[in-house]
Amino acid sequence: MTETVKKEFGKVRSLLWPIHNFELKKLLPMLLMFFGISFNYTILRDMKDTLVITAGGSGAEVIPFLKFWGVLPCAILFMLIFAKLSNKLSKPALFYTILSPFLIFFALFALVLYPAKDVLHPNALADKLQLLLPSGFMGMIAVFRNWMFSVFYVLAELWGSVVLSLLFWSFANDITKVKEAKRFYALFLTGANVALLVSGPTIRYLAKLPGRVAQTAGIDPWGVTINKLMFLAVAMGLLIMACYWWINKNVLTDSRFYSPEEQKSSKKTKPKLSMKNSFKFLMKSKYLGLLAIIVISYGIAINLVEVSWKAQVKIQFPEPNSYMAFMGSFSFFTGLVTVFTTLFLGGNIMRKFGWRVSAFITPIVLIVSGITFLSFIVFKSHLPPYLMGGLALQMFIVLLGATQNILSKSSKYTFFDPTKEMAYIPLDQESKFKGKAAIDVVGARLGKSGGALLQQGLIIMCGGLIGAAPVIIMGIVIVIVIMWIISAHNLSKRFEDKSKEAEKKKVTEDDLELVATPVSSETKKSK
Repeated sequence: MTETVKKEFGKVRSLLWPIHNFELKKLLPMLLMFFGISFNYTILRDMKDTLVITAGGSGAEVIPFLKFWGVLPCAILFMLIFAKLSNKLSKPALFYTILSPFLIFFALFALVLYPAKDVLHPNALADKLQLLLPSGFMGMIAVFRNWMFSVFYVLAELWGSVVLSLLFWSFANDITKVKEAKRFYALFLTGANVALLVSGPTIRYLAKLPGRVAQTAGIDPWGVTINKLMFLAVAMGLLIMACYWWINKNVLTDSRFYSPEEQKSSKKTKPKLSMKNSFKFLMKSKYLGLLAIIVISYGIAINLVEVSWKAQVKIQFPEPNSYMAFMGSFSFFTGLVTVFTTLFLGGNIMRKFGWRVSAFITPIVLIVSGITFLSFIVFKSHLPPYLMGGLALQMFIVLLGATQNILSKSSKYTFFDPTKEMAYIPLDQESKFKGKAAIDVVGARLGKSGGALLQQGLIIMCGGLIGAAPVIIMGIVIVIVIMWIISAHNLSKRFEDKSKEAEKKKVTEDDLELVATPVSSETKKSK
């Protein structure tokens, strides 16, 4: 917080709740919107993984194929459709038009599609393909075999990038003044962590609730869980729409909170670059090139380790309700650790040790925890089935992988994202805005699709994730993270030099806006 904010609210309030009472009219509905979107994000993320991994004839091997052949082309197609619609519809109409298909599909999935899965899924044809093709193609065949689950996976993945990153943050950036953003946005991110803390136990409770009753009545327990979760998702979607409508009706008509002329004059339009132009721009600047390597490295490394972990989770929890219950607990502890690290570690370490140390924390955490986890998979056959205390080896590996994932993601939110955003500040205006746009395009796409493509090659060559020797994955992760650390080291030198040059310059409102602009959470995707 700035000194002005501290004087305005007092030291404690400036840290915890730097909001004027009259601003609650604007903040609370936006906070409720963000909570609902984040709540659904967690439910959909855990459910999509459970659906495709525990489905018949499938496994964690299906995820790289879905991300590369399903999510990537659909994301590009969606952006083309969005660009067309944005030129024809008003902003409220565009918001409702984009959000409604998600809610309609989720309702239909629970009420119509899932109950008819045995009729709709081409299991017989998929079985024939499995006999004809090598075992390494199981993931691709599973995409086709459980096509309905694959569609759900794609739409659930798009929820984060479309509803969270595009709809909400575009709306928030459009109606929030720069001086408000410095105070509001931190609370939005806290709201996302609270959503994790609420949605995790909710998922676990609903996954365990139908078990005994459903089995007694001869009903599919997983079908009961899906119905309840999709009811919550649709209800939250309607709440999001209601909040959006209320803000448009009551907040944007209040001159204290919104002035279209003021917003247009105070905020620059950020450039939108194609993939080709993004590469060209990044090639011109070594500084931005190093930053792009860091972003891509995180995407590839976390994907390689995460999918290997999900394969181990299925071995321990082959039944969908138990898998989903475990993922609910995982989401809760991810939120808990992230809240702790954000409140007590992030800012303190940054102030005490600087940008370089903060930038090194995420790759070091990822490589140490990732290699430890993968090592246990490599030497699994040489270890006793039970460890000290009677804990089964397989369960220990699953918990170790969960710990790895929680630490990696919490360090990303606490250290990786802030240092990445800070790296833009000392740049000139063109490099700052075009560089951010270019890295958002290249980094986001190459990180996820690059990791998925590598895994596909390993799965096809080795016959599956279990066959895809974790030693190979370990080697790739080590190389990727070493490149990441070297790039961060070289970037830190340039960052310090540029920061010294810019030290005497006054910080502009554009700089403050850029720092305040949030990063999409795999947002928080992505995982």
